[in-house]
Amino acid sequence: MINVGVVGAGYWGKNLVKTFYEMGCLAAVVEIDPELANKVKSQFPEIPVYPDYDQLLESTISAVVIATPAHTHAALAEKALLAGKDVFVEKPITLSVNEAERLHEIAETNNRILMVGHMLVYQPAIRFVKEFIDSGRIGTLYSLHQTRLKLGKVRTIENVLWSLGVHDIAVCLYLINRGNPNVAINGHKVLQRSIDDDIYLHLQFDNIHAHLHTSWLWPKQERRLVLIGSEGSLVYDELDQTVTFHRNYIDANLKEVMQGSELIFRGEAEPLKLECHHFITCIQERKRPLTDGAQGIAVIQIIEQAINLLNKGDWNE
Repeated sequence: MINVGVVGAGYWGKNLVKTFYEMGCLAAVVEIDPELANKVKSQFPEIPVYPDYDQLLESTISAVVIATPAHTHAALAEKALLAGKDVFVEKPITLSVNEAERLHEIAETNNRILMVGHMLVYQPAIRFVKEFIDSGRIGTLYSLHQTRLKLGKVRTIENVLWSLGVHDIAVCLYLINRGNPNVAINGHKVLQRSIDDDIYLHLQFDNIHAHLHTSWLWPKQERRLVLIGSEGSLVYDELDQTVTFHRNYIDANLKEVMQGSELIFRGEAEPLKLECHHFITCIQERKRPLTDGAQGIAVIQIIEQAINLLNKGDWNE
């Protein structure tokens, strides 16, 4: 049995605590906030709750799951890896490429599992879309369009791309599976002088273009992925968990071909459980996670480059 210690039982950490507990893998929790610690103790009285991270690292647990604020990820993950633990770290892996590369190097050198919590990659609908694209049923993939929009929650430290866009960039890289893209970005600061509230990110992978719109100013919640190909398009509605295949396209003679649409996937599976099971399986089989340190680096590279462009006031690379 793989024993896991979860660090952080707050907004998202509580979900990881509950999931690993239900899997029979939860061995301990680290939480420095007394109120949150007491909640964990009342819900899971048989699980030890430590106020000190070192207590966890000195125990016999197999792996550490980090669900603390993003700026703490690098230091906590490095300490766990050097203590001989396998590590699952919530997104984003770190807040800089250099930190992410260091974690990846430590994991590789010490033969440790390092997995990043890019949960949307484990969504069954996304896995279905990946297989559908690779089968060639929409022909040549032209472009990918993602939207993640809602009203709030406004952050005061990171911009809306950091807050909402990490999962979508991870999905984009998973689906397209190409090298480093060219990056362009346009941001709009509305509520605060130094924080972008509405961002359009554009990525170019050779002949495939990808576009992501993130905003916390939107009047209603939208989470959608549209993939356009030479022989049709796919529309994934994340809120409904449906994938629709539109057999409508423009042919070589620039004529419209209209062959209707079909709902081809509907799923209710819980990606968090699938993600956590994947982590445990990777530990047991000593195999590389689907969202490993290298993918974590690739996502942060794009965001870091995009933020640098925003800071310079340039729209293009």
